[in-house]
Amino acid sequence: MQVYLVGGAVRDTLLGRPVTERDYVVVGATPDDMLAKGFTQVGKDFPVFLHPRTNEEYALARTERKSGAGYTGFICDASSEVTLEEDLRRRDLTVNAMAQDDSGNIIDPYNGKADLENRCLRHVSQAFSEDPLRVFRAARFAARYAYLAFYIAEDTIALMTLMATSGELKALSAERVWQETKRSLLEQSPGVYFSTLAKSKALPSWFMELSDVIDDAIALLVKAVAATNGNGNSNDNDDGSIDSKADENVSADKKEQDDTQILITRFTSLCMLLNEQQAASLCKRLRVPNQVSEIVVLACKFKTLLLGNIIGSATSHRASSTETCITSDALITVFNAADAWRRAERFERLLFAIGPAAEASGVKWSATHGLINKALAAANQVNVKDIIAKGHKGAAIKEALDKEKLQAIGHAIKSVKGEGAK
Repeated sequence: MQVYLVGGAVRDTLLGRPVTERDYVVVGATPDDMLAKGFTQVGKDFPVFLHPRTNEEYALARTERKSGAGYTGFICDASSEVTLEEDLRRRDLTVNAMAQDDSGNIIDPYNGKADLENRCLRHVSQAFSEDPLRVFRAARFAARYAYLAFYIAEDTIALMTLMATSGELKALSAERVWQETKRSLLEQSPGVYFSTLAKSKALPSWFMELSDVIDDAIALLVKAVAATNGNGNSNDNDDGSIDSKADENVSADKKEQDDTQILITRFTSLCMLLNEQQAASLCKRLRVPNQVSEIVVLACKFKTLLLGNIIGSATSHRASSTETCITSDALITVFNAADAWRRAERFERLLFAIGPAAEASGVKWSATHGLINKALAAANQVNVKDIIAKGHKGAAIKEALDKEKLQAIGHAIKSVKGEGAK
């Protein structure tokens, strides 16, 4: 029985990046051999075991043979006769198909080290095309390593294009596609993920609404990356990914909140050129979680009310920044429809998420953001008990409440503009 360190840990060690997870492949063993050594079996589709002390994953060397559509249609052979080279051959990219023995020697049958040195992401074999999820994985790796000037080999792009145009990508589950997309959005160069999908003609299968506007959508996403990298809530790892846990005192909950806001802001910016119906369709198809999809759809629905007809190409930035002419009627419409009264945290996430697209279009969003918050605070001071005390009853209560809130919003807008004129 021989044990090898494989995959990402070998790749990242050679790149000088920190290794956070270690996976091992075991050659010449059976499930009974692993169980006898105290390992716990966790794999259902193929034999994967957890080490009794470290809890790290150890998988029996295996081969895979395509037997059906999608990423689950495989017949697995994990017999003790499978060699290390056979196991490595089934992997997606050459940079992920290296192993290291217990003496530190690198086993590299598919020239992954050379591709790593040349900053090239290349498929190991034609078996790459048997798993449609690999199109999205390759795009994600391109986004992850863009800061190191990695590129995808042209023959790999050609194979990805063939896979995309065959319709095979539609066999994937929405959850798997969203997971790859989510992880890519949290990288430092998420635009590379989408430009790679566009280059390989993979957008129409899952992101059809973005196909015709992808260049401008990516430009807005780039603005969002700059905004979320500099907001004090996140830090760049030396691998180019986002790590909002750089400060050891930051709690896990705080990290999750920061990552959620980053994800919301970036995905919202990407979708800002869509209308409400398009955004809703995209989110539904990908099964985007509600905390993200609700804000994306609200942003696309109310962008005109909040920003006017100015959202367009981020590359056609206005010569000078301007403030939007937000009216009291527009704000109370947005407050009511977005339920800003009861869901203040979600509304604040919405305002933050709109920011990069607004700034890209020339709006002084920090000032506009502040104005909206002051208007909301003023409207929240209107007390329904005071309305009732004035003798209003039934439907007249809501009518009077809206009227007074509208007046409060108007006074707040005038107050802010008056302060700005001084």
